[in-house]
Amino acid sequence: MLDEIAFRNHADAALHSLMQSLITAEESADIEVEDQAGALQVSFEDGTRFVISPNAPVQQIWISALSTSFKLDWSEARQDFVLGKTDEPLKPLVGRLINQQLGEDVVKM
Repeated sequence: MLDEIAFRNHADAALHSLMQSLITAEESADIEVEDQAGALQVSFEDGTRFVISPNAPVQQIWISALSTSFKLDWSEARQDFVLGKTDEPLKPLVGRLINQQLGEDVVKM
């Protein structure tokens, strides 16, 4: 288990990198991304919104998307936050969820 400072450093770096990738994805997909006090919000034209945020008490990054909560843990081996159920790292998972919401394969991360 990470200490709080290590978790915060990993989460901040992961969310910053994700934000940069999402800004690039805005050019090819009909999405809008915003940083809301440390949580990323991805908004879609139909009003749907995904929220991606760090949860320090449990040391996870949580994604609220597609009426589901995805909880990613830090993987020391992968040096990334990973969804245990599918073994997907943060960026590919977010890309897949966005593509699912859009109904087309336009976002690559």
